[in-house]
Amino acid sequence: MGKFKSFLERKNIVFSGKRYGVDALGAMAQGLFASLLIGTIIATIGEQTGIQLLVDTGNFAKSMAGPAMAASIAFALGTPNLVLFSMLAVGAAANKLGGAGGPLAVYVVTIFASEFGKAVSKETKIDILVTPLVTIAVGVGLSFWWAPAIGSAASSLGSVIMWATTQQPFLMGILVSVIVGMALTLPISSAAICAALSLTGLAGGAALAGCCAQMVGFAVLSFRENRWNGIISQGLGTSMLQMGNIVKNPRIWIAPTLVSAITGPIATCLFKMEMNGPAIASGMGTCGLVGPIGVYTGWSQEVVAGTRAAITGADWIALIAVSIVLPAILTMIIGPVLRKMGWIKPGDLKLD
Repeated sequence: MGKFKSFLERKNIVFSGKRYGVDALGAMAQGLFASLLIGTIIATIGEQTGIQLLVDTGNFAKSMAGPAMAASIAFALGTPNLVLFSMLAVGAAANKLGGAGGPLAVYVVTIFASEFGKAVSKETKIDILVTPLVTIAVGVGLSFWWAPAIGSAASSLGSVIMWATTQQPFLMGILVSVIVGMALTLPISSAAICAALSLTGLAGGAALAGCCAQMVGFAVLSFRENRWNGIISQGLGTSMLQMGNIVKNPRIWIAPTLVSAITGPIATCLFKMEMNGPAIASGMGTCGLVGPIGVYTGWSQEVVAGTRAAITGADWIALIAVSIVLPAILTMIIGPVLRKMGWIKPGDLKLD
């Protein structure tokens, strides 16, 4: 047992929730961002401006989603170079065979292939052949074996959530908004979760509302402590910066979470706002304005497809209200009440 433990330590194979549930999931979101999401944005700009070069560039980027996710995850797991480079083939296979639930298939398969690759890396004199052979064989083999089922399960779960949201927009608007919003603030990736579940449509709109509520909410709530730097770092960056303060005083999380419970059903019931851009954007909130850009991308695609006549002023009002205005106003109402109650004290929201 001691030898096996020493072997795992030497190979940097660590079985932990943080490594697989935080590091790997967060890296997967970055891979998606650097391929599918940015590619969709570039292609949309090309379609709107009539520049075919941008359309082609965006499509090339989107086609690399699987390899980009796998490489990002493998990098986060600390794989040697030969394992890392071999993940390009593994990611392509898992994403394609996983279908609509490809991102989740890539996530699961890449973790296994990475650890097997690390285990054999530099153990033989023909490492340049053995390591990529084992890594690709394990990864592609598991892709054929597992990816269709994993992809189908993820797609089915996402479909159930989206169906339930259309049937019960008020209740599901609250649940989806609160859960995805809290996931965004926690040290896990809400973007990767939304991508893995292919969460779009009305449920995607609720997820966007929840994420924006957390980011804008914390930015506004902590303004007296962090001023404009906090507005930018949290409102356009991530509310995850407050995680350390939440651990010290969980009550600071009340206001943004209450706001998400309000804006979620407003998005689904009042504005009927849908996210029909890339699913990853549903879990990005106002981070780089990716969430709102994703909604716009969906609108543009619908106009091109003929399912939407035009993008109206009412569409823009709803998007801006749900993403920025309502979270800011509601936080300015709820925040002072919590401070007056003594639940939030001076310095509780200060960022280092």
